[in-house]
Amino acid sequence: MSQALQYLFREPNVATKNPKLLLMLHGYGSDEKDLYSFASYLPDELFIVSVRAPLNLPWGGYAWYTINLNASNEKFTDVPEAIQARERIHKFINELNDQYRFDLNNSFLLGFSQGAILSYALAMSYPNLIPNVLALSGYVNQDLLTQTAYTKDWQKLDIFRSHGNQDMVLPIDLAHNTTKFLDKNDIKNIYKEYPTGHGVSPENFQDMLNWLTLKLSQ
Repeated sequence: MSQALQYLFREPNVATKNPKLLLMLHGYGSDEKDLYSFASYLPDELFIVSVRAPLNLPWGGYAWYTINLNASNEKFTDVPEAIQARERIHKFINELNDQYRFDLNNSFLLGFSQGAILSYALAMSYPNLIPNVLALSGYVNQDLLTQTAYTKDWQKLDIFRSHGNQDMVLPIDLAHNTTKFLDKNDIKNIYKEYPTGHGVSPENFQDMLNWLTLKLSQ
């Protein structure tokens, strides 16, 4: 995981000093073109960056970290790899900011599935980095938080969350447990649930866009 991360980007369609960043983190087995397909529908003032995960999968696509199977065919996360990915994205954001000088206090992480899991981990481990998260079909994995995360100020975080109640990849219970965790820790969040599987429906996208547009107007 030593090579530079590859990415697609769209600069703001309106001239903006210190633009707001929207960083996209795709899911397991996908690539940077997936979420980037949303770019033309997103607000003009955003500087959009969609990053390719560093691990090549043998059947195609990319991953941020390995998903393993145990003897009972249950999936589990390679936690050290996931933490390494979290730190790599953290470094990547800082390097991007050195180049473009974003308004990070009003910027966004948009993650799907594995990308959403890492978006939670980044935001909660480094709440002074990017406070706004759009977490699609993901959950909080507490194993991926820094050891000092629970001593940090989470009050500035604001999270849009969505999940399909027919999701067979990441079951809906994971989303419900995340609701309990966020509410217990007084982390501002809005949760939307849809009668869908593991994906982003048109209704989900519209709700996400409405939330994003409202945040930009505040």
